[in-house]
Amino acid sequence: MSFPANAYLLSFLGALLATAASLPLWRAWCERTGLVDDPGQRKIHHTPIPLAGGLAVFTGLALVVLGGAAAVGLELLNPEAVAKLSYGLGRRAPQLAAIFGGALGMVALGAWDDRYELKPAVKFAGQCAIALLVAASGVRVTLFVPNVAFSYAVTVLWILTVTNALNFNDNMNGLCGGLGAIAAGWIAYHAATQGQYLVASLALLVVGALVGFLPFNFPRASVFLGDSGSHLVGYLLAVLAILPHFYSATQPELSRFAVLNPLLILAVPLLDLAGVVGARTRAGKPFWIGDTNHFSHRLVRAGLSKPQAVLALWFVALAGGAVTLIW
Repeated sequence: MSFPANAYLLSFLGALLATAASLPLWRAWCERTGLVDDPGQRKIHHTPIPLAGGLAVFTGLALVVLGGAAAVGLELLNPEAVAKLSYGLGRRAPQLAAIFGGALGMVALGAWDDRYELKPAVKFAGQCAIALLVAASGVRVTLFVPNVAFSYAVTVLWILTVTNALNFNDNMNGLCGGLGAIAAGWIAYHAATQGQYLVASLALLVVGALVGFLPFNFPRASVFLGDSGSHLVGYLLAVLAILPHFYSATQPELSRFAVLNPLLILAVPLLDLAGVVGARTRAGKPFWIGDTNHFSHRLVRAGLSKPQAVLALWFVALAGGAVTLIW
């Protein structure tokens, strides 16, 4: 029997509403405390913009998770949903604790960077520590190689890559949040169709939280995600891409290709990351120093407006995810 659809709907709508409701509060707090993005080079805004997006997205996720846990404990949901979620939560409790601990860590690291502009080495070290925490909890990539050290190395590399790919793509209003929502939506679809209800619920939480944020950020922005938000989005997508079991022993020929799904779902930010890192390296520049050679900037130079460039990349991301339906 499939997981009750109303539980999925509650995950999505709960995160959407919680994020949207908390965002004005976080925006006011950021304005009071000076956690804002000031105008400057390579920036198009002329007044300080609060960096409240990441804080609101995390709040939306946390409130729904806490509320959902309480609803399961008090048996307020559909009995079938309560039974399945209780089993899943009990079985995955250590991993879920590590995942949400890592999410909090990424938000804190990003907020610290927003405030004090951390040195790249310090930020990278923090990302590595969080990725190792997740790998140690058992959430790991294997790629069919039965070697623990290999699994740890690939998992840390994957989390670092996706986190920084989304961080790099936070360069136009709506781009990072929209790409994150689309990718999480495709992961939710695949998890739900395979009966992986807990993964699907988590992915829909992320979709809802980002959809709740986007009206405040696109096409005109009253808030930005900030590094706290882009770190959070990239980290969550990296972890969500690890959690579903794309491989199936009953259809090994097809499902060996299906393990490529995360690369297709995240093709836009990953290819953008590869392109800008390659270009900066060839130019003899540090790869972490920003420029205007991202896909979004190139589309604008080709004649699109900034909102049109973002919409075009959203469409490409949707198409990349649609390719995964083949298998």
